[in-house]
Amino acid sequence: MADKPVSGLVDKAVPEPFNTLPPPVKEKKPGQLPYSEIKKFFEEGYIVVRDFFTREELEPCKRDIEVMVEELAQKLYNAGKVKSLYKEYGLFQRLTRLEEDFQGANILLFKYQKMPPSFRALWSNERMLNLLEQILGPEIAGHPTWNLRTKTPRSEAVNIPWHQDSAYMSNESYDHMIATAWIPFLDAVPENGCMQMAKNGHKSGKVAVHSCCQGPTWYIMLDEEEMEKTLGVNLEDDVKVEPVEFGGFILFHNLTPHRSLPNVSNDVRWSVDLRWQSPSSNFGFYGIQEGILMRSPRQQNLKPNWEEFFKVDRKAVWQKRHLHVEGDEEVDPDFDTRITGPWIGKWEIVNHNVHTRAFKAMQAAA
Repeated sequence: MADKPVSGLVDKAVPEPFNTLPPPVKEKKPGQLPYSEIKKFFEEGYIVVRDFFTREELEPCKRDIEVMVEELAQKLYNAGKVKSLYKEYGLFQRLTRLEEDFQGANILLFKYQKMPPSFRALWSNERMLNLLEQILGPEIAGHPTWNLRTKTPRSEAVNIPWHQDSAYMSNESYDHMIATAWIPFLDAVPENGCMQMAKNGHKSGKVAVHSCCQGPTWYIMLDEEEMEKTLGVNLEDDVKVEPVEFGGFILFHNLTPHRSLPNVSNDVRWSVDLRWQSPSSNFGFYGIQEGILMRSPRQQNLKPNWEEFFKVDRKAVWQKRHLHVEGDEEVDPDFDTRITGPWIGKWEIVNHNVHTRAFKAMQAAA
């Protein structure tokens, strides 16, 4: 049975921030794209940027992911959850081996991840901020939503359906652009679950009706019929599969419909998504966390205040607010693979699972 209150719906459309092409920047800086690419970004809702990051910029990220997997393996092994540490497997297979012994290992790594220094360097990369100036202007803040995607092969838990990012955020995010870079740590191709994008789905300035939650996951869903009807997406002409080679990324925003394809390869498709917006706009994060200032013409040689930003553990906060454990349930929080969050309460729940039940239990307890 569906649960209906839908707070994500708003009557007002705001197309201007997503369709109005800014003038060319006056000063050309390293990393900036031809103006034709910026024009395409505003016209179609996304662009694929190729050969942007150097191997020296991305390899430290891969090494830090290896550290995260090692820490998870030790935690699972010491608790008797897995048969082996699987040290003989590399970055692109080890998490899959852990997942075979303990279903939900990929969820645990997603749920409890902390941002290492290499990811911070990528997020505040000078050339990336130069590029973002072409879209957002000279004042740029990092948005608190970032994710390392643990896309193991043939796992329903990491198959993300069609959605617009603002459907996960609070309604205050609907009236301004939040730019996203989706950065893979290997060549992303259809077989390992690259992205599928729907161009032109942003033109109306609307966030369409989503529902919750897909299969056994915590992901909200955007039906293709709704994409056609409300967002004006032509499913035949506008939907594109977008492979991205290592070193490139997809740049899109909070109103761009997108999803990832299933991973049917033998490798974990590691990627990170990072976001930025104007610091003068609401971060649309339910009052959990503000953004982090990364660039301002009023503060020359600005360094992001990481210490202050990471005083808030966003995932811990929203699990505390939105995850309820019944008194007779025996759940070890270190190995709890349920994920909830405020987005579940925004949309009609059409499919109940362990994630939605935990969310509803918290609502009832409140």
